[in-house]
Amino acid sequence: MQSSITWREFLRQTLTLALPIAFQQLMLALSSCADTLMLTNVGQNELSAVSLATQFQFIFSLCLAALTLGMSILVAQYWGAGNTNAVERVLAFIMLYAGGLSLAFFALTLLIPETLMSIMTNDITLIAIGSQYLRVSSVSYLFIGLSQMYLCLMKNVGAAVTGMTISTVGVIVHVALNAVLIYGWFGLPALGIFGAAISTVISRAIELVWSVLVASRNGRPRLRLSMMLHPDVALQKDFWKYSLPVLGNELVWGCGFTMYTVIMGHLGTDAVAANSIANIVKDLLVCLSLGLGNAGGILVGNLLGRNAFDQAKVMGNRLCVLVAAVGVGTGLLIIAVRPLALQWAGLTPQATHYLSIMLFICAYYAVCGCMTNLTIAGIFPAGGDSRFGLVCDAIVMWLIVVPVGLLAAFVWKLPVLAVYALLNTDECIKMIPALLHYRKYRWVNNVTRQTNSAVVSNT
Repeated sequence: MQSSITWREFLRQTLTLALPIAFQQLMLALSSCADTLMLTNVGQNELSAVSLATQFQFIFSLCLAALTLGMSILVAQYWGAGNTNAVERVLAFIMLYAGGLSLAFFALTLLIPETLMSIMTNDITLIAIGSQYLRVSSVSYLFIGLSQMYLCLMKNVGAAVTGMTISTVGVIVHVALNAVLIYGWFGLPALGIFGAAISTVISRAIELVWSVLVASRNGRPRLRLSMMLHPDVALQKDFWKYSLPVLGNELVWGCGFTMYTVIMGHLGTDAVAANSIANIVKDLLVCLSLGLGNAGGILVGNLLGRNAFDQAKVMGNRLCVLVAAVGVGTGLLIIAVRPLALQWAGLTPQATHYLSIMLFICAYYAVCGCMTNLTIAGIFPAGGDSRFGLVCDAIVMWLIVVPVGLLAAFVWKLPVLAVYALLNTDECIKMIPALLHYRKYRWVNNVTRQTNSAVVSNT
């Protein structure tokens, strides 16, 4: 990318990468919420329970996000520099980490699902239903961790379309099996939440098998057993230098976000059900902005890996303008689909009232979240400046929003919608310091030293 590149060419380069990633994000969002979506016709308790149960998959995905983001930073820079051997060494130890993480979540959801659900809600019915779902779907964690590492590799080595295809087929299989197993089509028994859990396991297994087969093709970085048995120490140090702040940031943000769900989970089943549907609508419609943020990190990382610092600044500035426009469009789209969501959800009158207002709140939340996703989760980590996100989330979420939410819900006894509005102020608060920090261009200055260090340690 030249500093004098036209906006048309910039959009072509950016969207060529961002659209497949955005579509993959959409497929992942659909896969994550397919169980909740299709349980709306089974019952509000089933919908609410599974929505709470999938929060543990959300926490799992946060840990994976730290691995994939650290992996993306290194792979983007080494792939941009043409160092395939380093990419394979990164893949080897990343798979070890992902495998251990998958085993841990598998064991927890299989052995103590009731304990996990009791954290999310005090409703006995929801605990019982959610525990059944967690126990059956626990095997899926063994597949998700490894397949996501392969999909991350693909989008960083020019095979984003392949990753998109795998995710798309996985979602289609998931939704189709959900319909068959939940509702009992083709003469099969209607399994309800058990059908949703079984379809999750099968679709995730298909994604992993396909990813392994694709990754074994010639000309692409491969997972080598010898590298797994002797993981590269120097590269691991580089990885954790990038990833520890990211992991801390993901956990600080993710656990804070989960606390929002915990707070809502103790405000009644109507609040839980409305919050579940609002999150589904928001998650499905912000995929383009998430794809742009993810693509922005990769594009900036590639430029920084080639020491093209001025070009990286131009890329970052134009990405900010583009994402701002997309963010506003996303907020307006959420408002536009609000009548359809209210009609489709089939909730109780009280829950429908909650949902009606929650969607307006989601609209402004999405506008601010688009910009913080690009900067805090995309550009800053690509430039080795991931500590800012950790500090920002720790202060905003754990010193401001979570305490205020707890006080509002359990001390001040504010109405459900007032609590929800307060819990959805974090992205708006973070956006201001994120933009101010972006303009300091520390993400460019830091990478100069880190890139040189990484190159020295792996030559």
